[in-house]
Amino acid sequence: MKKENIYNVPNFLSFYRLLTFPLILCFIYAGKADLFAIFLCINLVTDILDGLIARAFNLKTEFGAKLDSLADNGTFIAAFIGIFTFKINELSESIWMLWLFIAFFVLGLVVSFLKFKQYPSLHLYTTKIGGYVQGIFIFVLFAWNYYEHLFYVAMIIGYISHLEEIIILLTSKEMKTDAKGLYWVLKERKHVAHQTS
Repeated sequence: MKKENIYNVPNFLSFYRLLTFPLILCFIYAGKADLFAIFLCINLVTDILDGLIARAFNLKTEFGAKLDSLADNGTFIAAFIGIFTFKINELSESIWMLWLFIAFFVLGLVVSFLKFKQYPSLHLYTTKIGGYVQGIFIFVLFAWNYYEHLFYVAMIIGYISHLEEIIILLTSKEMKTDAKGLYWVLKERKHVAHQTS
């Protein structure tokens, strides 16, 4: 088995996000909305950068995929808490949509932990698209203002990606990284079944 080189820029960026997670929580607790917004936005930008760098320079590793998923979860948990702390008035009429998103998010984690004893690291296309849109929404929310239609789009894509993730987790025998999507998972299973028949 080829040893992975885990010491690379994308993994350092993911590790940075993990390190700043408790700091961002401290800013929330202290009511420092400006510092919270600055560090959260930096984390959102590094989340985009680590994926782009990993793909552009072929630095993708299984360790990096798991680290990235863990860092992503930390960033979004911090964002959720920050929204409820600092932006609850702006989202008051549509807050149920965020609660539903969080329910899907938690359900995916629960299924993954119960079945595979680890964080989900499927890296689906819908999750990546949803992450970008949700990241843009959160960035815009804290850097400028609340835009209702952008929020709706971010939530709907989130529902789709989490449902796809949950279906794959429930129907898979092992955790996969870079699974791409349900279509590709089913295609691979069909190919394997055809080879063994």
